[in-house]
Amino acid sequence: MLELLAPAGSMEALRAAVQNGADAVYLGCGAFNARQGAKNFTPQLLEEAVKYCHVRGVAVHLALNTLVSDREIRAVCELIEQGAKAGVDAFIVQDLGVLELCHQIAPWVPIHGSTQLTVHNLPGVQLCATLGMRRVVLSRELSREEIGFICRNTPLEIEVFAHGALCMCYSGQCYLSAAIGGRSGNRGRCAQPCRQSYGFGHADNRYPLSLKDNCLIPYLKELEQLGVTSIKLEGRMKRPEYVASVTKTYRQAMEQGGVTRPMLQELTAAFNRQGFTDGYYTGLLGPHMFGIREDVPEDKQWLERARQSYESMERSLVPVRFTVQVNPAGSSLTVTDPQERSFTAQGSRPEPARSRELTAQDLAARLAKTGGTPYRCVNVRAEVAPGLMLSAAAINAMRRDALNGLTVLRARRENRRTIRPAKTQVVRGRRIPPGLTVQVTSLEQITRRMLQMRPTRLYVPMHLVIQEQERFKALTDQVRVTAVLPRIVHDAELTDLGIQLLLLPRLGIQEVLVGNLGLLAAVRELGLDARGDFGLNLFNSHAMHTARDLELRSATLSFEMSLPQIRDISKPLDTEMLVYGRMPLMVTENCIIKNKTGGCTCRQGTVKLVDRTGAEFPVIRDGNACRSVLLNGKKLYMLDRLSELQQLGLWATRLYFTTESPQEVDRILDAYRNQRPFDPGACTRGLYFRGVE
Repeated sequence: MLELLAPAGSMEALRAAVQNGADAVYLGCGAFNARQGAKNFTPQLLEEAVKYCHVRGVAVHLALNTLVSDREIRAVCELIEQGAKAGVDAFIVQDLGVLELCHQIAPWVPIHGSTQLTVHNLPGVQLCATLGMRRVVLSRELSREEIGFICRNTPLEIEVFAHGALCMCYSGQCYLSAAIGGRSGNRGRCAQPCRQSYGFGHADNRYPLSLKDNCLIPYLKELEQLGVTSIKLEGRMKRPEYVASVTKTYRQAMEQGGVTRPMLQELTAAFNRQGFTDGYYTGLLGPHMFGIREDVPEDKQWLERARQSYESMERSLVPVRFTVQVNPAGSSLTVTDPQERSFTAQGSRPEPARSRELTAQDLAARLAKTGGTPYRCVNVRAEVAPGLMLSAAAINAMRRDALNGLTVLRARRENRRTIRPAKTQVVRGRRIPPGLTVQVTSLEQITRRMLQMRPTRLYVPMHLVIQEQERFKALTDQVRVTAVLPRIVHDAELTDLGIQLLLLPRLGIQEVLVGNLGLLAAVRELGLDARGDFGLNLFNSHAMHTARDLELRSATLSFEMSLPQIRDISKPLDTEMLVYGRMPLMVTENCIIKNKTGGCTCRQGTVKLVDRTGAEFPVIRDGNACRSVLLNGKKLYMLDRLSELQQLGLWATRLYFTTESPQEVDRILDAYRNQRPFDPGACTRGLYFRGVE
């Protein structure tokens, strides 16, 4: 049976979710969850929340799904320990370092891989299993066929977002908010710049990055048949009334086995952006998936109904069985829950019946009245000696004492000792100046001057290598070529990718650059070496050691890190950073260029999105697929600070060419040699000096 997983951004929202039928809730505590704008929970409130939920048979998943810096490791360890002691039922993680800490501190708590891990294919799910996860939250961009294929071929639990806000970018790969205002989506601080207006070529009142909210309520039975374990409702930033309404509606649809017009109207009243979309699930992508939130008058009657659903009464959620005995020596009542926990309460001594004696049927009828409690009576076994009576007040008191005792048992936490995590070995990295790596996007960018400089590595997109095999076979005599794999490769695309990987050794190419966990297995199986790209979001020393354990030959640090963080991070494997280029701020399944032109024209060049301030964001095709990469308008430029970067222990610094012409490439190579000055009008320092929130 599908689990209904609801959001809880506050204690009130948590009650709203539970009282409206959630099987589980997910919440954040402190500073390490992907919704820092929600009220979230303190450690004390977390304990209260877990008790409240466990009494009512509801699981609690603690979100720890942000990137964590080395200075925050102690705090996140404390939070893991607090969550484990509070009795949470799962940790949700993004950061590979946090994953390892969860295993070390509380190995008995299941770990769920967040959608921020960008897991979107079967090998990615299988690697998560290898890393000790029990469940994976798939990327929202997958179709029903892709979800079904993954479910049929993995023992892991699969969780799917069924309702709520859709990010334009694959979760975990969006750096737009960080680049614009220093508020990182990977750190739970997204300012949602995708919801703002943009134009093509000039500022305009269009919204090409603002998707409608997802709504999969018509497909609940199908999702269950596909093998999905849990459907997730988005909304930790939403008001409790929203949580109540959406949770209740999905619960009704699950129980009734279908969706009605009033249900859809209820969801629309709760929140919508010019309607809803199921485009990713059905595979029907395009402009119809986009919409914005419109100002509408607040429906006070809807708000009141939603509040009453969790404020006015206790929903009886937990089925219990009663066993009661009444005899001349006394009375007792035992209550048993579905987990076979029992509590026995002693009642009053019965009196001789004056008129009408107490029967087993009468006693059962009175005990079954559990309204106002979390419990629902499903069976009463009564043994009553003849000729006795017991007052209604005495029966009610005995029932109250029994249920209170059961509540204490259900709220009790297993007292397991957490384990102190092992200290991470600090490896300072190389003491010699870093080498130069160069990444290109087109063949024309591989200039003669570039080859003469003999970079440490030349990173070339896989599809270009395959298109020009003879050229690259000759080129590998001059420079070490590394094939760059796409960050997004769905299962249906893996066969072609595997064929391409087989060709690489014949061309003299022995290694690839990987930006997603789902591609590591295919690379290893063919005996190729893997280098880690920025898409892996390596942000702390623990994550770096995990990357080494995954047998990566090198790791590219997140470009959301500051220079001091890069300097201090442990470098147990060769470490690289980006020092020049238009940073890729988004990768999108919805092709931005195709949505503009109405046809698949993304091979023909670049378009630009322009925001209200006049800032430009070039859009290019993602490799050989009809996906889009949104680039920063200003180029990252650190070429005048190379002497400082030499002190960071790096293996290499990378130049990343995207929209540059061959002439511009040569000018940048010259600037690298001569450390040309920084131009603040056309360039940016990125986040290396200011860092991110």
